[in-house]
Amino acid sequence: MSERKKIDDGKDLFDFMPNRPEGEQVERPEPGAKDEALEARVLAALRTVYDPEIPVNLVDLGLIYDLVVAEGGAVYVEMTLTAPSCPVAGELPGEVERAVRGVEGVSDVRVKLVWTPPWTQDRMSEEAKLELGML
Repeated sequence: MSERKKIDDGKDLFDFMPNRPEGEQVERPEPGAKDEALEARVLAALRTVYDPEIPVNLVDLGLIYDLVVAEGGAVYVEMTLTAPSCPVAGELPGEVERAVRGVEGVSDVRVKLVWTPPWTQDRMSEEAKLELGML
């Protein structure tokens, strides 16, 4: 019996999706001056986006890994999903972008979907755990 070797060809789920967005990679911007008032409004907008299979918003689920809101209204969101095989993998980042873009004062939105580190239930807020009966 031959041993199977694991090969990492650098591809991810999105390489096999028919509507993979083309263009430049989304990179985290350099730290700079923050707009804390706008950040609060962006977080409120992110709390309106829900995982369609779990009745909890993405922030409380712990799916938002990084949020940068710069002066001038540029917003960077780094997010993940509960699993790479999530059926809304191709749609949820777009919903995040639309929610953030709708916030007054936002001039640009960049959303990066990442898989590292993998999401676990430990990332959920206490409110989310209470909502799901986990506490």
